[in-house]
Formats: sequence, C-alpha cells, structure tokens
Amino acid sequence: MRIDLITALPDIVSGPLQQSILQRAAEKDLVDIRVHDLRAYATDKHRQIDDYPFGGGAGMVLKPEPLFACIESIQDDVDAAPDAVIYLTPDGQQLEQSLANRLSTKDHLILIAGHYKGIDQRVRDELVTMEVSIGDFVLSGGELPALVLVDAVVRLIPGVLGDASSALTDSFQDGLLDAPVYTRPAEFRGLSVPAVLRSGNHRRIDAWRDEQRIEKTKARRPDLLEVGSR
Repeated sequence: MRIDLITALPDIVSGPLQQSILQRAAEKDLVDIRVHDLRAYATDKHRQIDDYPFGGGAGMVLKPEPLFACIESIQDDVDAAPDAVIYLTPDGQQLEQSLANRLSTKDHLILIAGHYKGIDQRVRDELVTMEVSIGDFVLSGGELPALVLVDAVVRLIPGVLGDASSALTDSFQDGLLDAPVYTRPAEFRGLSVPAVLRSGNHRRIDAWRDEQRIEKTKARRPDLLEVGSR
C-alpha cells in the first residue's frame, strides 16, 4: 500500500511514522508512506499556503493552488488514480473499524491534513473523494487525525502484525469490545488472574472471553449491541 500524506506541518507527522508498527511495516515494504510539505507547492515567492476567507470571518483558509498542485503531482507519479483522496475534517464521516477494514484493502490513499480554518471548498468539491472525522471535537489541524487513520489502517495490512489473529480480536471487529487481558505474574499485590485463564482449557477460555466481551459492551457501549441486533 502507498499512502501520501499532505500537510503544512510535516514535522508533526514524521516522528510517529518512524516508530513501532508503522516503522516495521515500512521496513517490510508492506506500506510506503510519503509525507508532502504543502509549502513546497506554493506558487508565490513567500510560499504562502493560506489566505483570508472570502466574506470575512475569523481564521485562515488553505489555498487551492498548492493543494491542487500537490495532488496532481502525486497522481502523475503513479500509474492509476488513487483509491481515495481523504480529507481529515470534523464534519466528515466518523472513523470506525469497518471503515479502517475497507481502507486496509486499498492500494493507494492520499490524505489531506487540513489546518487553520480548513481548506478551500473547491478542493473538496473537485479532488476529495472521502471526508473522515475521528470524533465530534475540533483540533488545531488534521495531522493527528491523519496519523490516527494511518495507524488504524496499516496495522490491518496482512503481515504487519506479528500475530495476524491479533487484529481480528480487537474491539469493534465484530461489534463487541475486547475482553480483559492479563499477563505474568499470576499473583500481584493480592490480585489474581482469573483461574479460567490459567486452566489450559481453551474452550472454557473462549467462552469466558465471549461472556466478558458481551458484558463489557453492555456496560460501556450498549449502542453497539443495538446496532448488531437490527
């Protein structure tokens, strides 16, 4: 998979992309993540990428020229059109596990991390094919949401995780939250790991985990059970 991430602040995203699972995925050639500095595509001598909004109002808006130039440059570098041009924005569709699953099967994604007040609407109308939000709140820019999306998607690519079954048992994969997990030592400050997990009886362990997942989902996210029952 290739992911092109467009941002006005590349330093924010460069560090996390070189750590942990994302770094290992790149080293295995399972993902090719390229960060594009939007200022490199500015068309004036001051490398201006934002301007005041027409009609007045607070905030600045990312200009259309550098965004069009950057995306067109990326498209010229590949043989086929990207599977999706995604704009990270609070008014996009909510990022959920099912969306991450679908995106993980794609070959090429372009992500636009907005900043300031947002991006010129003409970019959204002409180039963006999907708009994604990580929640009903506003951040200073789209860089952190873009990283969230990248991490959620890349970890699902076959071969990225050491244990492929790990992603399949994550919360939300089948509409339930995950069961509690424990590790050594079995006893710590008077607190014990449930006996069933030390029993070696995998049928009982699976049944216990299923029960725990349902109970946790009922207590914390009953809306998920309502969706699954429809």
